[in-house]
Amino acid sequence: MDPIPGINVAVPPSGPGCVECTQHQGWWYHLRRCAECGHIGCCDSSPGQHATLHEQQTGHPVIRSFEPGEDWFWNYADSSVFAGPELAPPAHHPDSQSVPGPAERVPAGWQKLLH
Repeated sequence: MDPIPGINVAVPPSGPGCVECTQHQGWWYHLRRCAECGHIGCCDSSPGQHATLHEQQTGHPVIRSFEPGEDWFWNYADSSVFAGPELAPPAHHPDSQSVPGPAERVPAGWQKLLH
């Protein structure tokens, strides 16, 4: 199989949660993994929208869901969803992690804060 531009199957995820939300005591709804460098960012429904911000800052065009039971990829360049290769583990955040999360930082009425 030929390599897919924007995907590096050998790079592990940066951690179990959104890098920026973790650094700034924020919270996220769902998580996305940069398929090129492993950066974990929060989805566009999350207040921070850090996965898209990462793409804008780096030009890394492909993300993969970092949610249990989801294995889809998204290409920002052409707005396509596609099936891709297995990436270095883990494939998703810990099953014990709350959604939204982290639980101790999710405010009351969080649903009204989603995009």
